[in-house]
Amino acid sequence: MVGGGCRGLDLARELIAEGHAVRAVSRHPEARAAIEATGAECWIGDPDVVGTLRYALDNVTVLLWLLGSARGPAEKLAALHGSRLRMMLDKTADTTVRGVVYEAAGTVAPDLLAAGVEEVRHARRTNEIPYALLETGRDDRDAWLAAGRAAIDALLTADRSAAA
Repeated sequence: MVGGGCRGLDLARELIAEGHAVRAVSRHPEARAAIEATGAECWIGDPDVVGTLRYALDNVTVLLWLLGSARGPAEKLAALHGSRLRMMLDKTADTTVRGVVYEAAGTVAPDLLAAGVEEVRHARRTNEIPYALLETGRDDRDAWLAAGRAAIDALLTADRSAAA
């Protein structure tokens, strides 16, 4: 899980309660205690420096890119939904990752979210990486959690022999 903040931690709690293992990324070492309190493994890394995330993919089934409400300078946000996302998706090739959930809603500018959607579509076309879009805003906690779970479940239960 890359990003997600408080909603991401709520999602982690739900997944862990059902027996899933969750690895949550934070660029802030002081966030480790809150992440680990959910039962998730904390990985210190920075989506602005994709190399710090490469080994976070070890034994991961679904990559969650939950940066739809990321904050920061416009050029950094553009990179998170463009070049950084593309690099991360390239890193998923030849790993255990079976799919990517991309948060396509949030406070980030709509054109940047649309660029991110195109990145996951490109990864599907070029490397056959399945994806699901999380298109529910965070203002309704329960709806966001349900949509996140539905996206994850869709990837976990997808028929890999069917063409997408």
